Amino acid sequence: MVSRPARVAMLEQLQADGVRYMFGNPGTVEQGFLDELRHFPSLEYVLALQEAVAVGMADGYARATRRPTVVQLHTGVGLGNGIGMLYQAKRGHAPLVVIAGEAGLRYDNMEAQMAADLVAMAEPVTKWATRVVDPESTLRTLRRAFKVAATPPYGPVLVVLPADVMDRPTTEEAVPVTYLDTASSPDPEVVGRAASLLAGAERPIVIAGDGVHFSGAQQELARLAQTWGAEVWGADWSEVNLSVEHPAYAGQLGHMFGENSRRVTAAADAVLIVGTYALPEVYPALDGVFAPGAPVVHIDLDADAIAKNFPVNLGLVADPKRTLAALADVLETRMSPVNRRRAEEWLGRRAAERSYELAANQQKNEAALDPLALPTTAFAQELARQLPEDAIVFDEALTASPDLFRHLPPTRPGHWFQTRGGSLGVGIPGAIGAQLAHPDKVVVGFTGDGGSMYTVQALWTAARYDIGAKFVICNNGSYKLLEDNIEQYWRSVDVPAHDHPEIFDLSRPAIDFTALAKSLGVPAVRVDKPGQAGAAVAEALGTPGPFLIDLVTGRGREE
Repeated sequence: MVSRPARVAMLEQLQADGVRYMFGNPGTVEQGFLDELRHFPSLEYVLALQEAVAVGMADGYARATRRPTVVQLHTGVGLGNGIGMLYQAKRGHAPLVVIAGEAGLRYDNMEAQMAADLVAMAEPVTKWATRVVDPESTLRTLRRAFKVAATPPYGPVLVVLPADVMDRPTTEEAVPVTYLDTASSPDPEVVGRAASLLAGAERPIVIAGDGVHFSGAQQELARLAQTWGAEVWGADWSEVNLSVEHPAYAGQLGHMFGENSRRVTAAADAVLIVGTYALPEVYPALDGVFAPGAPVVHIDLDADAIAKNFPVNLGLVADPKRTLAALADVLETRMSPVNRRRAEEWLGRRAAERSYELAANQQKNEAALDPLALPTTAFAQELARQLPEDAIVFDEALTASPDLFRHLPPTRPGHWFQTRGGSLGVGIPGAIGAQLAHPDKVVVGFTGDGGSMYTVQALWTAARYDIGAKFVICNNGSYKLLEDNIEQYWRSVDVPAHDHPEIFDLSRPAIDFTALAKSLGVPAVRVDKPGQAGAAVAEALGTPGPFLIDLVTGRGREE
């Protein structure tokens, strides 16, 4: 192989793997390989004005493509700015390959400007973090990074690239990464044991998470739930793992407080966990999550997730798609006639109840709106009416999300993404990444007024590259989620209700989101009355490039 600088070989490796975009914010210690990008026209650099935006866009692109996505961060200061979004990517299993430059190995003992231990900084928020110290190992390290990021459980990795190493020659050949086939099937005897544990249940539940989506196991989950007669509850659920209109879909377990989840999980006499761990709340229950004697079977490709927090009767490290299909087959033969009849009757009742709920919601949606009401419902109605069926929704609306659920129900895998991990600000950059992944589809990203201000600079990137995503800021003049959560906290510790902390208020001074968007190159309108919704949606969808809607969903304190 011809010798060339490692900075050139690195870009050849990205090209060999078909990398289309590099999301980043440039810095001096990366300028060597960034300057070489002019010789690689197939690799487009997407410029962000802040590192959290770069990681957020890459997160959205990786979720929409389910392929490793490259992010470039600037040494320790840039990595530090991106840490929160990297945590989001790790919790959401986004396969990101983050490359960060630094001045060079020769300066290690100098404690120079911007010097930091990048590997140590990144380790808590990545699957793997490493540093290239020999140019002849640059491409081997990059290929390993891509493989680790794209092996379940997916997640971000970091490769540190010292500038003096990148300037030295290498003869490594750039060849495509070898990815692993993880579609493993469990031993039939083990599936039989699982079926025997579960077959006699009268009040079964399934706790499912995004591992179902990554495996493409939505149909298998639906069939298993129908066969077993089990409600499906979501945990760490941010993709469409089961259509919310399916009779078995029961909702999401508690995000904040484990006590809310325990009311569901402890009432079941058998539990199947698939594609998640038990249980991902902020304040989880420490014990008593499952009823005494209730068998628990756990299926996941992530061995660490199984029995992480609570014992299970049987854990299967296997592909959810294949395992759920096999388990449903065996359950059909192991369930008694009484239990099969129970499952059939349960499914019939659930289907009738869901049909009634959908019809009632439709009637409610079509009812006349109060002209003095806030426009959230009217806007969601209009959006549902005007959006094409294959539109993609990136949801960080948080407290406004229930309205979106009612009018834009998540039913199609790959067409609905919700924030995860707790890092605010992913809505705008995430929608940009999803739009780059699917330039032929309409993409609408929702965020809140609080969340938008973490990454509002992303609008500039959308304008610069004419990325036609549509953005909706659900503006309630506050950190509304914190207000809701603290009220629940007061109840949990017997504190009398009182005024919310002043620091939750965002109404003083009011943020002019339309002016802010226009200053960043994105046209925008404000919707604060129901009658404005239809025209605003039509204008947004009719605008070829990016467009923002400031949707008033609540009143500021001064009003």
